[in-house]
Amino acid sequence: MAAKLPKWTFLSNHAHVLVCLSAEPDLRLRDIADRVGITERAVFAIVGDLEEAGYLTRVREGRRNRYELHLEGHLRHPLEAPHTVGELLRALSINERLPLDS
Repeated sequence: MAAKLPKWTFLSNHAHVLVCLSAEPDLRLRDIADRVGITERAVFAIVGDLEEAGYLTRVREGRRNRYELHLEGHLRHPLEAPHTVGELLRALSINERLPLDS
């Protein structure tokens, strides 16, 4: 039985999907859904949102997708808008491979 998820978190599901893809760019949507605690359909919609907004690009590799994150994209809320996705992911120490100057 899976652990009960908290009623709220500091990051949105969109941020959680970015965190997952930052760590593993070729992660399957079903695996992201399991990690985030949402449906695969919700992950599909979120990936579409992130792609449409320019935060990532889907690259087809055989039968799988790999996702390229665009770390220079700024956060959307006015309070965080001066900061980039890359800064957020680095602050969370999600991926040591992230360049420092993006």
